[in-house]
Amino acid sequence: MTQDRTLLFIGATTRALRTAKEFGLNVVLLQHRNKFEAEQAALADVTFVADYTDWSAVRPLAQAARERWGITAALALTDPALDALGRINDLFGLGGTGHEVCRRFRDKYEMRRHLAAHGAPAIGAEPLKSRDDLTSFGDRYGYPFIVKPTDAAAGIGVFRVDGPADADAAWRRVLGLRETGVNRGCGYLFPLTGFLMEEYVDGPEFSVEAFSFSGRHVVVAVTEKLTSDAHFAELGHTVPARITSAQEELVATAATGFLDAMGLADGPSHTEIRIGPRGPVVIESHNRIGGDRITDLVEAVYGIDLVAYAIGRPFGLVEELTERPRPRCGAAVRFLDAGPGRVAAIDGLAELRSRPDVIAADVFAKVGDVVGPVLDNNDRLGLVAATGPDGDAAVKLCEELLENTLNVQVVNP
Repeated sequence: MTQDRTLLFIGATTRALRTAKEFGLNVVLLQHRNKFEAEQAALADVTFVADYTDWSAVRPLAQAARERWGITAALALTDPALDALGRINDLFGLGGTGHEVCRRFRDKYEMRRHLAAHGAPAIGAEPLKSRDDLTSFGDRYGYPFIVKPTDAAAGIGVFRVDGPADADAAWRRVLGLRETGVNRGCGYLFPLTGFLMEEYVDGPEFSVEAFSFSGRHVVVAVTEKLTSDAHFAELGHTVPARITSAQEELVATAATGFLDAMGLADGPSHTEIRIGPRGPVVIESHNRIGGDRITDLVEAVYGIDLVAYAIGRPFGLVEELTERPRPRCGAAVRFLDAGPGRVAAIDGLAELRSRPDVIAADVFAKVGDVVGPVLDNNDRLGLVAATGPDGDAAVKLCEELLENTLNVQVVNP
């Protein structure tokens, strides 16, 4: 392998590996056994299978790869792998985002503490260590407020405390999550040991998809989110967000100011923001691309492949973005909630995937599976993503296809 074109890719998807190989890169893949697919071994030049959340396992493998093949750059595009990425960048002096900045993004309480210490806009937040902390926080900041793990994603373990009477149930829920964790979807990759409380921000939610070039942040897209009051799973995304130019500027400015405060200089970011009574508030952020097919929506609307940018940027294989791109259409994704029960039939996927205006159509369960109610993103049953002349048309098409074409029949188990 050519040492100056070798990428250590932690937790890569098969699609991302294909992109790396299309760039002509050599790839050393470090993959979790539960995420491994046979095609990945065929694409990568070298494959290690290990728990990439365990630094004691990752470090010797990374050092061996560095000594044997040389590593020009390291990359991770999924939350559980970002801690290892930061440590590897520091260990080998590779540049890119180091461990301290990665930790600020991963640890949601550390993010709040860091913002407050640096005078950046922040909401009230405190660590949750005992049942009495819940009452004290409510007395100080009012109700409702949010309880969430300090290190998780996909809405895992997030819930709202509406009043003092909820404290006992909330504390039992935290103790249960600490004891058993979450084994749905990617939940097993998060420890769910630390929790925090933070003020609830009531207002519409958006995410900002950005890419940073040596400290210069380019907002690629502002994404509109569809949420529910019943849970913290996201039910849809629309690109571009259907908001006024003034609102979009507020959200974009809040995101880039946040990235400056956090110390992110290079690579992709996905920052979730709500516009509350006090203006835009960062809910959380990630130094990675957005999930939930957001990158596919962005590529359809703007012609920019953020996965390719993340892979090609360290090797100088993509041109820097100089300004925000202009949308050429609209795109949306809507998720299916059909549980709880047993999946009895799945129909319509082939028809959906044959349509030129459909970006993606997926069902995450198979016939015979028993599915539960929606608590977080891992509980959604499927999705349809589509394009349209604008966001309204794309949303309407997704909803029609979910209603009339994709049939996931769920019956009582």
